[in-house]
Amino acid sequence: MTKRLATRYGATLSSTGLRNPEEVVEVWTDADGGWTMVIAYASGTSCIVAMGEHWAQLQPQDPA
Repeated sequence: MTKRLATRYGATLSSTGLRNPEEVVEVWTDADGGWTMVIAYASGTSCIVAMGEHWAQLQPQDPA
């Protein structure tokens, strides 16, 4: 799946997060603002769970 996201859609892995010990959430984005959210399982399988447009990368803000 990662090869297809990269070659077919020009997407790159932008961020990841651990959902639980068996699942990693990945967000893939492309230069046009398209995004794809993928769940990667410890078993080696992956599933696309959401896709959209107009992804915006926000800068960290001072909480004070």
